[in-house]
Amino acid sequence: MKTRLFASASLALGGFILIGLGLYFIFLRPPLLPEDLRYIGASLAQIQNTLPDLQIWLSHVFGVLGGYMIATGLLTIYISATSFRAGRPGATAVICVSALASIGWMVFTNFAIGSDFKWLLLVFSLPWIAALLFSWISPSTPMQSS
Repeated sequence: MKTRLFASASLALGGFILIGLGLYFIFLRPPLLPEDLRYIGASLAQIQNTLPDLQIWLSHVFGVLGGYMIATGLLTIYISATSFRAGRPGATAVICVSALASIGWMVFTNFAIGSDFKWLLLVFSLPWIAALLFSWISPSTPMQSS
C-alpha cells in the first residue's frame, strides 16, 4: 500500500510540474528563444523583417499550449489522488500513455532538436517514471460495486 502512495505522490508531482510549465509558457516564455534562432538558422532581425507578426502569433500559440499543459497537470493531479492511488485497473495504462503523449514527447522532441532545456525536461519526466515504477510494484485492485 505504501508503494501505491509513493506512486500517487510522484504522479501528483508530475502534474504540478506540468502546471508550472504551462504557467511558464503562458506568462514567461519569450516567443523565440536563442535555441529557436539557432535551429532556424536566422537572426531575430531577419525573422522580424521577413515575418513581422510571427512573435505575436507565437505568443498566442504558446498561450494555448500553456493552457493545455495546465489542464493536463490538473487532470493528472486528480487522477493521482483518485483512480491511480486506489490502484484501479487501467489507471496505470492511461497514465503511461498520457506520460508518453505529454512530457515524454516533449522530452523526445527537445533531444531531437538539441534543445538547451533537454536535460531539465528529462528531470521533469522523472516523477512520471517513478509513479509508473511504483504502480507496477503495487498490484491493482478490482473496482468495487456500489
